[in-house]
Amino acid sequence: MDFFEGRTVGIDLGTTFSTLAYVDENGTPVAVANEDGEEETPSLILLAETGHVIVGPNRMRAAMENPDHVVDRIKRHMGEVEQEYKTTFDGRAITPEFLSALILKKLKQDAEAQIGEIGNAVITVPYYFNDLRRKATQDAGRISGINVIDIINEPTAATLTYAWEQGELGAFARSDEKPRQTLVYDLGGGTFDVTVVNYSPTHFRVLATDGDVLLGGVDWTDRILDYVAEQFTASQGIDFRESPEALQMIRYECDQAKVALTDLEETAISCRHQGKALSVPVSRNQFEEMTADLAQRTIDTAELVLEQAKVRPDELDAVVMIGGSSLMPLMRNRLEALIGMKPCRDISPFTAVAQGAAIHAAILEAKHRGTDSKLAESLKKKLSAVEQEDVNSHGLGIVARNPKNDKERNFVMVPRNTKLPVEKRQTFLTNKDGQRRVHVKVLQGEAPDPSACAQIGDFHITDLPEGLPKGSPIEVVYSFDASGRISVQAQDQTGGRFATKQIERTGALDENKIDALARLAEDYRIE
Repeated sequence: MDFFEGRTVGIDLGTTFSTLAYVDENGTPVAVANEDGEEETPSLILLAETGHVIVGPNRMRAAMENPDHVVDRIKRHMGEVEQEYKTTFDGRAITPEFLSALILKKLKQDAEAQIGEIGNAVITVPYYFNDLRRKATQDAGRISGINVIDIINEPTAATLTYAWEQGELGAFARSDEKPRQTLVYDLGGGTFDVTVVNYSPTHFRVLATDGDVLLGGVDWTDRILDYVAEQFTASQGIDFRESPEALQMIRYECDQAKVALTDLEETAISCRHQGKALSVPVSRNQFEEMTADLAQRTIDTAELVLEQAKVRPDELDAVVMIGGSSLMPLMRNRLEALIGMKPCRDISPFTAVAQGAAIHAAILEAKHRGTDSKLAESLKKKLSAVEQEDVNSHGLGIVARNPKNDKERNFVMVPRNTKLPVEKRQTFLTNKDGQRRVHVKVLQGEAPDPSACAQIGDFHITDLPEGLPKGSPIEVVYSFDASGRISVQAQDQTGGRFATKQIERTGALDENKIDALARLAEDYRIE
């Protein structure tokens, strides 16, 4: 593992807010404030003029700008190819990776003014991010000029912060001490995860995880927005959603109302459009009713993860809720009813993920950087003792043909929630006499139908021996390492021909494109 000059930090690259943190000389994970004195920077970009962008502007200011110049919710598009994501600036198409890199550059720029040069980072992602989304996040780091030493899952990061705050991480453990089991419920601005973690002071092991990359606080905001739009249309005969300018401004008001309903029983949303105005009252009870199905989706996921982890609610030692949207009263009440215990309030739902990423970064530095590390020797010794085990969040398989009906199906070789690293072997048979090549299609997902899964790569074994009878054996070896890299090898067992491939994600940026975007990012002025 290579480290660049400078500090090693942790970054929570979020849908609605992003935060950078580091472990200081005293061993404390600290969230670094931006130039406005805030620990969270809005994941929002205002495209100001050629070569100039404003990252994290005041959301009221952004709401008053031309909607064509405002880019948000970028994280939801990570991993999409250019044909799926269309945004242009300076006369060129720009990718989610490039936009995310601008946010990272802003975080780095503001932090360096306070803590000095930053060279390396651990960046967090939702546990349920697939292979392509993880690669896109790593690419964003490279484009921003940061050496990304690891990608860590957000619930794992939060658990590290929780254990650190409890004084348990890296501490001496008695031989008879029972590991603790924690459920991490992470409802952020745009994504949702539930993870069950089993841990001792020196060993972290993920038991099961599930989630939704298209479920988060913005969906609760949109429900209020639709309700307000219906009231405005019924009263004034106009649907403000048809105006991008009005939609942007009123969505901001709805988001503020959502936050207000955390503490208030009722609030009102002011709507103005085409010279008409209306104040729409919304009570907390109304809000909870209009979003009840969203809340239920999170509870269903929590129940599923507990079942997959083979952990009963009464076997949990703690429930940790993170993400700003987890503060909504209904979420806490529903989860408390399911688990039978009050969620922990010992860590910040806003900065816990970035702080955990910083702790993970410090652990890697303690293990790999040696005398180059800025960490104190006592802290390095403590962190070096911590080991972490993860699981894969998506099943991995290949396309195989069912001999009974001659239809293609997804043969899952590495099921979801398998402990990493892992290697699986499976023998398949050729489909016809005289077959000279085999096409191996690598899938991510567990649905039997290949079309319902994501194809993340493919390759061929060619020049098989002549005259091979139908049913000749081909062995496939699937490897998934701890850092999430996938390798697949296939070998003809008759003639010894084989092919191997490190999966490069279909649709991902290639090295030349990353380098070009990195040069472009260097030319941008970011404020």
